[in-house]
Amino acid sequence: MSALLDVRNLTVLFGGPGRGNEGQPSHPARGRALAVRDLSFRIAPGEVLGLVGESGSGKSVTSLALMRLLPPQAHIAGQILFTNGGAGPRPVLDLPEREMRRLRGSSMAMIFQEPMTSLNPVMRVGEQITEAMLAHNAVSKSEAWDRAVQAMDDVAIADAARRAHDYPHQLSGGMRQRIMIAMAIVNHPKLLIADEPTTALDVTIQAQILKLLGDLRAKYSLAMLFISHDLAVVSQVADRVAVMYAGNLVEMGSAQSIFREPAHPYTRGLLKAAPSLTTNRQQPLRTIEGSVPGINRMPPGCPFSPRCSDRISDCDLELPPLVEVSSGHWARCPVVNPGASLPRGL
Repeated sequence: MSALLDVRNLTVLFGGPGRGNEGQPSHPARGRALAVRDLSFRIAPGEVLGLVGESGSGKSVTSLALMRLLPPQAHIAGQILFTNGGAGPRPVLDLPEREMRRLRGSSMAMIFQEPMTSLNPVMRVGEQITEAMLAHNAVSKSEAWDRAVQAMDDVAIADAARRAHDYPHQLSGGMRQRIMIAMAIVNHPKLLIADEPTTALDVTIQAQILKLLGDLRAKYSLAMLFISHDLAVVSQVADRVAVMYAGNLVEMGSAQSIFREPAHPYTRGLLKAAPSLTTNRQQPLRTIEGSVPGINRMPPGCPFSPRCSDRISDCDLELPPLVEVSSGHWARCPVVNPGASLPRGL
């Protein structure tokens, strides 16, 4: 199956003039902060790719780069190809801003991390969803309002016609998150980027949001890039999982292979640090010693090497390539599979 989204060697640096919303390239310069390095992945139509990693790993920067929402001082290199209809893959980074605006919010949509800061506090929530509808469709305001109320009903907000007149502060955190989802799906996009959609929600509301996203995926054949630092959440929704560390993709494979047979030392460390029903409560949780290197102090080799108990001398020389450790399962670690070839078609 052809890819809906094809990201090839995406690199994002900050500092100095760059290529932000306008899509105009500039040359990288020394001294820039490296936020994402040589990131490649694909998402097929209807597929959910889980992107996991701790805070500062580059997950949100990646999502903003895909939507061309990074500030002008960001320098973006690589390719982002999006297939919209029968016209074939379109190079997102090279599109004029007017075309990107048509694509953003219609075929590609995003749920941002914090709904209270993403929603306009002085606009009724129904009006905010209506704006998203009017921006991409030649419909009347009354029809757009009706579609907004329908979108709220789709995300299981009770009495949607009445609650559409509420302001964000009149809604609970879970309901505000549902409003953000309604804004994202009102135009029936092909790709939904969900950036930490369950952060700061209690377990019950979290489960409801995850079920809602699963229902919407089935109803609208949505492909999703599901971003989270919570491995338990990702295990419930993702078909494949990509693990990031310090701006690098360190492992990728099916959810089953990642959670049952993790290959990279960082992935194994994350899973061991997560509590489970079998965790011995008399013992402290395992931790990964050390800290993530700053984006302006990246080592030339594997960024996880200083914290890795399995490291060898080759780890510090250059960034290891992704190697295939089993069918469809890739890891960026020379210890796991030394001498293997570079991947194709991730």
